[in-house]
Amino acid sequence: DERLNVAVTEAFCRLYDKGLIYRDKRMINWCCSLKSSLSDIEVDSLPLEGPTTLKVPGLEDKVEFGVLYHFAYPILNSDERIIVATTRLETMLADTAVAVNPNDPRYSHLVGQKVVHPLDKGRLLPIIADSFVDMSFGTGAVKITPGHDSIDYEVGCRHDLPIIELFNDDGTICNHIEIVGGQNRFVARSKVREVLNLLGYYHGEKNHPTVLPICSRTGDIVEARLKEQWFLNVKEMAQKAMKVVESGQLKITPSYNESSWNEQLKNTQSRDWCLSRQLWWGHRVPVYTCTKSGQRVCARSELEAKEKLARELGLKSVEVTQDEDVLDTWFSSSLLPFSTFGWPDPTSNSSIFHTQSTPPSAESSCDLNKYFPQTLLETGQDILFFWVARMVMMSLELTGKVPFKEVLLHGMIRDAQGRKMSKSLGNVIDPMDVIQGASLQVLDSRLESGNLDQTEVGIAKEGNRK
Repeated sequence: DERLNVAVTEAFCRLYDKGLIYRDKRMINWCCSLKSSLSDIEVDSLPLEGPTTLKVPGLEDKVEFGVLYHFAYPILNSDERIIVATTRLETMLADTAVAVNPNDPRYSHLVGQKVVHPLDKGRLLPIIADSFVDMSFGTGAVKITPGHDSIDYEVGCRHDLPIIELFNDDGTICNHIEIVGGQNRFVARSKVREVLNLLGYYHGEKNHPTVLPICSRTGDIVEARLKEQWFLNVKEMAQKAMKVVESGQLKITPSYNESSWNEQLKNTQSRDWCLSRQLWWGHRVPVYTCTKSGQRVCARSELEAKEKLARELGLKSVEVTQDEDVLDTWFSSSLLPFSTFGWPDPTSNSSIFHTQSTPPSAESSCDLNKYFPQTLLETGQDILFFWVARMVMMSLELTGKVPFKEVLLHGMIRDAQGRKMSKSLGNVIDPMDVIQGASLQVLDSRLESGNLDQTEVGIAKEGNRK
């Protein structure tokens, strides 16, 4: 629908012109299966109480998580060692410092000295003092990997540490990394442990409760990476969304979801929305770059971009290339309450209400004014922040109106393990089988023809028998 393409481009350009959309190199969530960035809201949290083996996309063997690995860094020109711990052992290949608390007497004599990287003898890492280090956790010494951890990145900025890129977009180790270059990140984890142990630097492992970041689309383990992306500053937009609920302009039913609404939007304020995706489908970012000067401009079309750049550069004509990234699908979805009625054209008539046999009357010539805002939105509580909050934020920012008066959230039908029934999990029950009944053979055949992982089919069949 070209009208919706126009709406998405217009929304981006208006937000860009307001200074709310910008491009920056920041720590972002990265899905190796999609080879794309993710917003925080697209990352699920999987709590683990201890050692747990999980199936990871792209690997035949399961991978163990919930383990804290200990290894030693030898102090330069000394027999002394400093022991650190990590749940992501492979990231030690991109370490650029070891941090201790400035008030920790155990390490005060080491601050300012250097350690030798055990797998890259030519690389020296400084021992730095930073108050973020918890003296009571582990050994009180922390490895710093600025390129693959958000907290470590902040530490790295404070201490001007170099950044080493460890992963390729597909989750393999960069080829320039010795020992494990080109290997899958989790295969590399085992190899690093093996080599550290062989060299006498490995100090064992302990069970460790942890929370794994999981891509909500692919089930892959999300990696933190430093990448240049497009972001939307949502701080003030989130404040406005909280205020309309607090004032009663927007009612959320059941009302107990209001506390979750406020909590999530407060969290949203602290991190801007990563809009860009490295995918082959979606609305393309409407930003163009001059092929000669490298100057960027946001425009509603290639022609407009050329005219803007030529004017700004004082040239008769320029050639441009459009940004290859596409927008997060929730960006276009967040415009739905008003884009479906022809926004930004206030005189547009929506084809969903008018056909050739029932053309619009003079009284209904402006669908946007007639049908927007709406009265009620009914949706699942699982997308309250994916979709609803963003519709409210975008509507307030671009139209000055709340998109609907009330949000009615329905519950979720779940399976025996408490998981939401979904096509991607393959755990959906046909309602007709519930109504008419189905034999065990029929239920088993449905499992075999579905998209459940083969390792889960046997478990599911056993569940059918119970």
